[in-house]
Amino acid sequence: MLIIDGGEGALFLELVPCYRSLLRSCAQGRTHPCAGYGLHAAAIKSGLLLLLSAPLFHMYAALRPSPATPILLHAFADVPRSARSAPEWTALISALPPSSLSLLLFRSMLRDAVAPDTVTLLALLSASARLANPVAGASGHLLFLKLGTPFSIPARNAALHMYATCGRMPDARRLFLEMPQPPTVVAWTALLAGALRWEGLSSGQEIFDKMPHKNEVSWNVMVSACIESGLPKEALSLLAQMLFSGDDYYLAIRNLNHITLCSLLSACSQAGDLRVGRWIHAHFTKAGGILDGKDNDLVKVGTALVDMYSKSGKVDLAHRAFEMMPRKTIVTWNAMLSGLSMHGMAAEVLTLFNRMVVHEAQQPDDITFVNILTACSRSGFVDQGRKIFHDLYPVYGLKPKLEHFSCMVDLLGRAGQLEEAEALVRKMPFQPNVVILGSLLASCVLHRRLELGQHLMDELVQIDPYNTEYHMLLSNMYTSSGRHAKADNLRMTVKKNGRRRYPGISYIEIDGHVHCFSAGDRSHPRTEELYMMLDEVVQRLQSAGYIPDAASQVSCVPDNYLENGDGQEEREQVLLAHSERLAICYGLISTKPGMPLLIFKNLRICTDCHVAIKLIADIYNRVITIRDRNRFHCFKEGACSCSDYW
Repeated sequence: MLIIDGGEGALFLELVPCYRSLLRSCAQGRTHPCAGYGLHAAAIKSGLLLLLSAPLFHMYAALRPSPATPILLHAFADVPRSARSAPEWTALISALPPSSLSLLLFRSMLRDAVAPDTVTLLALLSASARLANPVAGASGHLLFLKLGTPFSIPARNAALHMYATCGRMPDARRLFLEMPQPPTVVAWTALLAGALRWEGLSSGQEIFDKMPHKNEVSWNVMVSACIESGLPKEALSLLAQMLFSGDDYYLAIRNLNHITLCSLLSACSQAGDLRVGRWIHAHFTKAGGILDGKDNDLVKVGTALVDMYSKSGKVDLAHRAFEMMPRKTIVTWNAMLSGLSMHGMAAEVLTLFNRMVVHEAQQPDDITFVNILTACSRSGFVDQGRKIFHDLYPVYGLKPKLEHFSCMVDLLGRAGQLEEAEALVRKMPFQPNVVILGSLLASCVLHRRLELGQHLMDELVQIDPYNTEYHMLLSNMYTSSGRHAKADNLRMTVKKNGRRRYPGISYIEIDGHVHCFSAGDRSHPRTEELYMMLDEVVQRLQSAGYIPDAASQVSCVPDNYLENGDGQEEREQVLLAHSERLAICYGLISTKPGMPLLIFKNLRICTDCHVAIKLIADIYNRVITIRDRNRFHCFKEGACSCSDYW
């Protein structure tokens, strides 16, 4: 029995209808939530919570305050059991964060003999998809049929999405084919996303090509799938189709969300397509596509721009984009630090890090220190790198991870401090992996420490016996030490065991077209002109005093070089036609004199090519930038930005 004392309680009771309206207004966002919170406190104080419990719960379900779960459950518990109808249960299930609790609440609803309606079952299908629980989702599908609840188009789409998300593609396809009318673009997109995730790109492409209509979501899904599959050029091709297939170009630009924007900029980074990256930046900004986004989305797109410009060799543009961002997260700072590191700008990295920590009060994370230690390694900043490594826990509260030890081993190894590097490997609290041991082996090759290199090779074979890179490193070290027979035997062993190494590929973009080359490649349509230019380059290099360093290039020699006569001559011929040199020659015959060249290579540039390209840049008065697997090299006037330390 409800008892109200005093005039205040009576007045409150008379205003209950107004308060219900106010709570609905708060739930719909028309009134500030503080009004609802204040009303909740007044209801408790006046003893009238029972009269407002249901609208109060719906307000909290709509606002979803933090922490959501305890507040929602407490508000729901205040609603009398007799008043908990399907809308209340549905609001609770829909408002809670994805967890098994949503499914438990649905079972509680059934135990309370509350029949679910269409909205409840849609909430169940959505929760099942988010939790990847096909059993619960199939139960929801069955209840539509069992209870006679109308299985509308939105309900069919939700069930299809659930099955596709959970990997039940046969069920998803069956639902798709059983649609009582032509499937909507929502159904097509759900099937597309499931096929791409569970059946592969070719299956998804087949569905995508059959779609009668495509919206921004379907385009975004397909573009992202291409990028995740390592096909950045195909992703950019889809972007062109999307933008120019409709009537409204700027509407198409605005319809791309921040996720696709970031994916496309990543594709530009991978494909080395700076032209398209700058076009995306300019046109999306001009169309308002970036400026109309949420603040967090703007930060993500801005960070992707910093990353794209850095990886495309334009660290100055990356820095400009970085400075123009009004807000920066730790991911943004890390992207800029990584970009500077890739370009060997260790001093700038340390300056930016100091600004970040001291002036901006941004807390660094594990990735921050990986970037800093990598920059120190690439520039030979041994003392600075050692200090930062030792400060990780005492100063910044971060326990060094395996990645930090790997960077430190590489830093010490490159600097020739192999004893300290090996001691660090032996005393670190992790088992050394192939990355750390391989890095130390590469340092042994660099500093010709054959005995330690052989010992490390034995360990590497135990961990990863099929990795050819380390076999070739040791083979090159044998050759440089004059042990040609051992080098040849090791190389033949690799060949006999059927182990294959990744070929070196270099590519250059000219007038919007990307041209790829491998060592000795003769597949290009302009091969004759290309090799005429290569002959000219070789002659001018020789006139400048260049002598090929064939002794360290066993791994690049064709498999049959031992049977073809003079191995030394074979090795020199292969060196002269390395993939990056072919890409440079193509750039020389395809661009105007003095134009800069930007080349990307999937492997580390070899020492001999590094020497040769310094001379080529000087002879032809070109700025030649090469991004290899590790970093950027900017060759200009006979020197390289790495100062021959890489």
